[in-house]
Amino acid sequence: MLSSLLRSALVLAAVCFLTSAESVITCENRMQRLSCDHGVVSVLTVAYGRTNRRTCSEGRPPGQLENTECSQTSALEALANRCNGKKVCEVDKEIFSDPCPETYKYIQTTYTCLPAHHVVACEDSEVELFCDGGQTIALIGAFYGRADRTTCIQGVPDGQFNNITCSTPTANQVVTERCNGKSRCSVYAVNSVFQDACYGTTKYLELAYSCEYPL
Repeated sequence: MLSSLLRSALVLAAVCFLTSAESVITCENRMQRLSCDHGVVSVLTVAYGRTNRRTCSEGRPPGQLENTECSQTSALEALANRCNGKKVCEVDKEIFSDPCPETYKYIQTTYTCLPAHHVVACEDSEVELFCDGGQTIALIGAFYGRADRTTCIQGVPDGQFNNITCSTPTANQVVTERCNGKSRCSVYAVNSVFQDACYGTTKYLELAYSCEYPL
C-alpha cells in the first residue's frame, strides 16, 4: 500500500506535468491500457463506477444506467499500486471491488508520464538502485508479480507465465522502506521479500524511481 506521504509526493510531482496528462475511459469488461513512450506512469485520478447516464451507455438497458452515484472509494489506491512506475500497464475491472452490481460501470483515469529510472528484475535476481551527486532515492512505484506473458520468460515452462493477474499489494511499501532516502540500495526479487501472490507463476519485479536532493 502506498503511504499517504508517498502518494502526496507523487501527486505534487505530477502537477509539474499536467500539460501532458492523459485521460482514458474504459467501459466495463474491457481492458484499460496506460502507456508512456517516455518516462513511467503516475496515476492522478481514478473513478470506477458510474456518475452519469451517457458514458458507456450504448446498447445498455436503462436499468443498468440509472444509478449515477456509484463509485469505489479505493479505486485510486488499487490502480496506483498496480500501475505507478510502469511503462505500460493493462488492467480490467478485476482489480476493483464492485460498488453496484446491477449497474454497468466504467473506469475513468487520468495519468501522466514522469521521467524516472526504470528497472525490471526477474524472480530470484537482485536489482540495485543508486543515485549520484548527493541525491537520494524516491520511489515512484513498484510491482512484483506478473502482468504479461513476455517479461522474464526465457527458459520458463509455459504453464508458469500464463497467470497475468498476479500482483503483491505490498510491493511499494517493501521497496519504499528499504530504499527511500538512501543513495544506494539493493532489492532481491524473491517471494520471501515480497510474498508469493500466485504459487506456481514465475514473477518479476518492476520499479521506477527518481533521484532527488534531500530537503
